Amino acid sequence: MGEMSSFQLGVIGALFLSVASSVSIVICNKALMSNLGFPFATTLTSWHLMVTFCTLHAAQRLNFFESKAVDVKTVMLFGILNGISIGLLNLSLGFNSVGFYQMTKLAIIPFTVLLETLFLKKQFSQKIKFSLFLLLVGVGIASVTDLQLNMVGTILSLLAIVTTCVGQILTNTIQKRLNVSSTQLLYQSAPFQAAVLFVSGPLVDQFLTKQNVFAYKYSPVVLAFIILSCLIAVSVNFSTFLVIGKTSPVTYQVLGHLKTCLVLGFGYTLLHDPFTERNTIGILVAICGMGLYSYFCTQENKKKQSGDLSLSSQMKDHKETAAFLAHHQEKEGHEVKKAAKDSIV
Repeated sequence: MGEMSSFQLGVIGALFLSVASSVSIVICNKALMSNLGFPFATTLTSWHLMVTFCTLHAAQRLNFFESKAVDVKTVMLFGILNGISIGLLNLSLGFNSVGFYQMTKLAIIPFTVLLETLFLKKQFSQKIKFSLFLLLVGVGIASVTDLQLNMVGTILSLLAIVTTCVGQILTNTIQKRLNVSSTQLLYQSAPFQAAVLFVSGPLVDQFLTKQNVFAYKYSPVVLAFIILSCLIAVSVNFSTFLVIGKTSPVTYQVLGHLKTCLVLGFGYTLLHDPFTERNTIGILVAICGMGLYSYFCTQENKKKQSGDLSLSSQMKDHKETAAFLAHHQEKEGHEVKKAAKDSIV
């Protein structure tokens, strides 16, 4: 019972850390890109990952966690896949309207459910599917404005959806099957993600913004915000792996849409972004869907735990019964042997 409450506290802590750090970095990056004119999102992400790796390396040297040897090929492919997915999401935003990009992010949940059902044989109840549908409708109402389609943008969006879904499913699967912690997996894979984005980032950013990141004039204020963004990113990357490892890729995506609603709210409150009745209705519907998803997941987990407990108690009773019968048969055998011996005498 103590282990279960400790696990639940760990999950709540991971969720809170993920929400707090993600909302913080969105606000920081929005100020950096919109107000200070630093548009190099992909290159900035590569710096985030490099700082994350350096921080984890220092923590590992100070014995805050143990590095665990994992198959290099697995980690390398995993890191490269995650790096590519980030680049594709940024390209998708560059080639599509903001509305279509939001639809791309919304499509990640149903596609993840489909992949987990087909390849991992995971079952999702009708109640869970309904709550996810309600969530997606709400976020769609709140955030999707225009939908402008083009062939290149659509292909990039599809590739971004596939790579993101597979990457997040692998984040969960690798941690469980190879018995590694979120910290260990992030420490092993961050260099490969950073390398992919460090090479491709300046090219992607120059293609999208028509500006060169190395020719940009860095003021002290811009440098300060970049450093702050990189420090917050350590928490974002760590909590991402932690949440996916402790829960599931679908739960992480649900959490991501909660962050979207919070960012819209903070944008209106702090940055005075325009806010309409449509935004309000969408956020309320999305929060309703999140609440239902959380409630249904909790109920199903309780049923699963009670089923596991009853199964374990049945196995215990079966073992005790078998032990009793074996002891009884052994005792009867001794008595038979003794009676036979007495009759011979």
